[in-house]
Amino acid sequence: MDFANRPSEALPRRPTRGPLDASDPTSNPLTSPTTLAQQSSSRLSPTPSRYHTPRLPSPGPGSNLSAISTQPSFKTAQSSIPATQKDFSYLLRPEIYHPLTLIDVPPPFRNAASQPDHSTPLEALLASGHFRSAAIKAAQKLTSQTISPVAHEEIFSLLYTRLSCLTLCNQTPLAAQEVKVLEDLNSSYYRDDLTGTHLVPWHLRVLAVRLQGMGYADARRGVMGYYDLAREARITLGTLKKNLNTLTSDDEVEKRELTAEITIWEERLDNLGVRVASALIEMEDLEGAARHLKTLEPNPGADGSLRLEAQKALLYLCLGDVDAARACISSASETTPLANETKVIQALAEIADAEYGASAVIWECLIAGDEDGQSAVDEGETAMYRQNLAVCYLYLGRMDDARFQLEYLLSPTEPSHSPATFHALTFNLSTIYELCTERSRVLKIGLAEKVAEILAQERERGGGGGEKVNGDFKL
Repeated sequence: MDFANRPSEALPRRPTRGPLDASDPTSNPLTSPTTLAQQSSSRLSPTPSRYHTPRLPSPGPGSNLSAISTQPSFKTAQSSIPATQKDFSYLLRPEIYHPLTLIDVPPPFRNAASQPDHSTPLEALLASGHFRSAAIKAAQKLTSQTISPVAHEEIFSLLYTRLSCLTLCNQTPLAAQEVKVLEDLNSSYYRDDLTGTHLVPWHLRVLAVRLQGMGYADARRGVMGYYDLAREARITLGTLKKNLNTLTSDDEVEKRELTAEITIWEERLDNLGVRVASALIEMEDLEGAARHLKTLEPNPGADGSLRLEAQKALLYLCLGDVDAARACISSASETTPLANETKVIQALAEIADAEYGASAVIWECLIAGDEDGQSAVDEGETAMYRQNLAVCYLYLGRMDDARFQLEYLLSPTEPSHSPATFHALTFNLSTIYELCTERSRVLKIGLAEKVAEILAQERERGGGGGEKVNGDFKL
């Protein structure tokens, strides 16, 4: 993947002023950590916080972090913290995290039977799909007095859970506001003083890039954030490959470990390239996104090369370039394990060309499986194929067939198939109800009650319970 020719790389990163970047906390009262903490608290909540520990500034060139930590203004707060540890108490302030209500939850999901118990562990909430409750639980743990301000692994894990769950329960604007507390993740304060290793997990850094771009209403910030991560990924890849070349034939175990780590970073680099194109599309810079997609090439020997081509094809379909989407998967062999992804792109390309009949034929073949009658996909993918088939029937004017396909997914006749309740299914079925009758609201409320009953039954069997919002049913 080549980012070198992208014009946005030449743009300078906008300077940020905050507690992590104050060069001298005592030189200007307007930029001191104490003043900034007070300003932040006054903006977020009128309630005073019990956390008044100021943050350490990022050490400037040639500065010594241990010397900064022994300055008088930080002596009380940092007296019990070793110089190699970082104080992240500024992430534990209660006023950072917004309260979540049930105002956008349909009535069938508000009763006690549909809500998990308050004592349910966070891991169980995530496994059962209760993302709203998991976001609340993560915030409660972050603001409790039991968590240590230097336990960065636990803090960042809970913060990632909080932000990702907010995006999954239709509260992305709140996540975009809460992520601002991280400020500049490129700051040296987020790196280990001894090893230089970044303390923030990679998945949280990737999520923070997009959310901070939304929170600051600056889409270019998000694009540049992905470029910063890509630059780091290329440097890391270069170091790993250099270390691999220096190993002898006797170091087989270390070679396998390095090879596995190189594969991970190559996949991360490919993923960042796709995210840049997606961000450009969100900015409505379609021409820039098209030029960028042409520069994305899979790493030689990478196992995910076909998957990358499928992702590029989906973005080309978003751009409206159907021929380019077909070209991405034209060379894919039907014998590859990801042959179904090739067929999916072909079916979506037919829909983009308004060839709904041809697309319906492909979806029917995917549902039926291979020629031997053995299904080549899992149950979740089959459900998605069936709802796409229903959409084709909708455009062909076959309303009854479309309604049957979607309602079948909610009440399958085969006992081996479990009901599906994903967002696209309920949203499309609600759309069909609106097109078929003037009493659509009654049908949509009935649909919400049925989905709530299905999820309650899954929860009783130890499966995922899940939560829904009004938007899932167009209420």
